[in-house]
Amino acid sequence: MTNLTLHHCHQSRSTRSLWLLNEMGVPYELEVYTFGKALRSEEYMSKHPLGRVPCLEIDGKLMFETGAITEYLCELFDSPLGRKAGDPDRMEWLQWLHYAETVAVHAASLTQQHIVIYNDEDRSAMVMKLETRRLEKALEVLDNHLQGREYLLDEFSAVDISVGYSALIARFFVRLEQFPALAAWTQRLELRESYVKSMSIDGASDIYRKDFYENLN
Repeated sequence: MTNLTLHHCHQSRSTRSLWLLNEMGVPYELEVYTFGKALRSEEYMSKHPLGRVPCLEIDGKLMFETGAITEYLCELFDSPLGRKAGDPDRMEWLQWLHYAETVAVHAASLTQQHIVIYNDEDRSAMVMKLETRRLEKALEVLDNHLQGREYLLDEFSAVDISVGYSALIARFFVRLEQFPALAAWTQRLELRESYVKSMSIDGASDIYRKDFYENLN
């Protein structure tokens, strides 16, 4: 039996791995950290040299990139949520797997501006404006692709989890109602049993304390 331990912070990128593990229905242990200093302890940084999450222990070996974790877990457990080499959907599956970070990088920049930087005088109205627009354009690509579709591929797969997490974080900074197909997709994702279970485990937010963050004028 494979022994898995996921190191996780609430609402962070490790939510992708938590959600995937619950969707796959495989047993795992969960270690939850407070976002911040707890990740910079000597013990934790011996697992992840940058002091970030996720970090997944697999039979004593370590992985710490969500895209790699997703791909490896799908292969390890021969999951239909992945797409094997030679599968006609493999190229598109890989594209959306990595597009998750195209969306997330702009949400991360806005998280830094709104939350990590405490003082208004240190924040940049220009950076907020630019990153919001870039995030909207990244979401627009998804909205266009999801026209007439329930999921990113013909059926639900791990890329819906990876990109779905990014879109659900994006809604703290962008109103998803302007993207009807995308908004309907995220609503379908939130109804999945694996997502509901993951959110019940995830607990109170360490990062996002508001429903929506307005840019500086």
